[in-house]
Amino acid sequence: MKICWRIDLGLIGYADAYALQKRVVAARKAEAIEDVLLLCEHPHVITQGRNGKREHLLVSERVLRQKGVEYHETSRGGDITYHGPGQIVGYPILNLGAIRRDVVWYVRTLEEAMIRATSEFGIAAQRVAGKTGIWVRTENSEEKLGAIGVHISRWVTSHGFAYNVSTDLRNFDWIVPCGIADRKATSLEKLLGRSVEEKEVAPRIANYLGELLELEMKEASRKELLEKLEHAEQAAMVSA
Repeated sequence: MKICWRIDLGLIGYADAYALQKRVVAARKAEAIEDVLLLCEHPHVITQGRNGKREHLLVSERVLRQKGVEYHETSRGGDITYHGPGQIVGYPILNLGAIRRDVVWYVRTLEEAMIRATSEFGIAAQRVAGKTGIWVRTENSEEKLGAIGVHISRWVTSHGFAYNVSTDLRNFDWIVPCGIADRKATSLEKLLGRSVEEKEVAPRIANYLGELLELEMKEASRKELLEKLEHAEQAAMVSA
């Protein structure tokens, strides 16, 4: 099986994570690095996808600054979403061309990894027709547990998924999550009625993703990743 490096970045600012993603994407396009899965947690931030509508941000940027919340426009698909403490964010940077050239299949695979990981906690998450992500049925509706927004360039993927473990769901009130006004977000902690740590969930999602993509997940450190990127970038400069 091909290797996919799993890098746990811990808490990292959105801008820093985005900059790192871009470096990994460049190296992956040059075939100077293996597939990579970046797992992290962000401080409070709202991101707007390239298809998003600004009116789905329900407060002004001034109010966000007062609350210590960053705002970023991004190249991913999808609308507006919130990232923050208690949420697992995953950025798979994969050469999809070597796996399967099918964007819809890839999105469904991200969903399936989260669905299978959720089932280990006795919660039945599912897809909802016409709505990306994973959902849990309530009495009268569905609530969103995991969101997806991806970008693919020359069949190399970036951005990815966000899964609410112990996220403060009140923070979703700042936006119309993913542009869907009549649906609420939920978290694994809320569904289980007990505290849950991200470290209980993240490895499960990563392992299922590896199985579904037929990649061997190999844990590596951020330092190892940076060293490999620096080597790849130096080699690219020499050959330019």
